[in-house]
Amino acid sequence: MKPRWKPSVTVAAVVEHEGRFLLVEERMPEGLKLNNPAGHLEPGESLAEACAREALEETAYLFSPSALVGVYQARLHNPSTRQTTTYLRFAFCGTLGAFQPERKLDRGIVRTLWMAPDEIRASTARHRSPLLLRCIEDYLAGRRYPLDLVYTAPDEG
Repeated sequence: MKPRWKPSVTVAAVVEHEGRFLLVEERMPEGLKLNNPAGHLEPGESLAEACAREALEETAYLFSPSALVGVYQARLHNPSTRQTTTYLRFAFCGTLGAFQPERKLDRGIVRTLWMAPDEIRASTARHRSPLLLRCIEDYLAGRRYPLDLVYTAPDEG
């Protein structure tokens, strides 16, 4: 029997402060790329919990999701592996908490930076994913959905 296909479920934090957005610069085989603080859903997590964890791991800032910005699907080709992966991204906005300067950033993250929307739009060649800009544009358009739109059922057994 052929194994069931499954998309890669990811989360992203859309963090805005005084008109600038928190991004990460990460080392990829293709060079340094920009992305929202983002990563994969891990076993036992809700999507909002995963987003808070990924934001902390990649930026050293506490983050509390307060709204869903959108749900996105993208098929991205990885030139180094020559494979295409389908990503299903849940992007959240929320409140940025305390910075934890002693915390080491995730492997591959070179630094965090704050960029204005026009700077992000002008740097699309450096985006890790086309979803980076789309999440920012949806946030700027005022898209916000209540967190309870995404229900997490209790674990069975």
